[in-house]
Amino acid sequence: MPDFTIRPVKDSDAEALFTLIGDCFSEYGDVILDRDDLDSDLKAYESYLRDLGGQGFVAQKGDQLVASVACAPSGPNTYELKRLYLSATLRGTGMGLTLLRTVEDIARKAGATHMDAWSDTRFVRAHRFYEREGYKRGPKTRDLNDISNSVEYYFIKQL
Repeated sequence: MPDFTIRPVKDSDAEALFTLIGDCFSEYGDVILDRDDLDSDLKAYESYLRDLGGQGFVAQKGDQLVASVACAPSGPNTYELKRLYLSATLRGTGMGLTLLRTVEDIARKAGATHMDAWSDTRFVRAHRFYEREGYKRGPKTRDLNDISNSVEYYFIKQL
């Protein structure tokens, strides 16, 4: 993917992240980006992740941010996959796999034996991707009590 640059996320990426993720949410109609509550971490995402001990990355094409991914420790020997989003034009191109492997490698190097993830029940295509890449859906769900009435499935992968 020579016309893309993958780089660490910066706090100054906030508006571009809101646009990318908001566009992804809008594909579902009833999923709403909430800048001041559930999604407020995006206002300074680099700092947010650093405080968790995590890292994040974005993919750029020219000056447009077209994908994101992050990870952070979530428990003993476990990292959590966070905010893997791709613009619609990138899905199926291998970019998602490249980003996923980037954070899985970080987790392994940090000593993690598992990567977990939470994904909105409406994000069926993402679930197929995770399962294809070795993630198993667990029995747990969580209700986010947000403006989108989000319920998420739990996924875990042995690294």
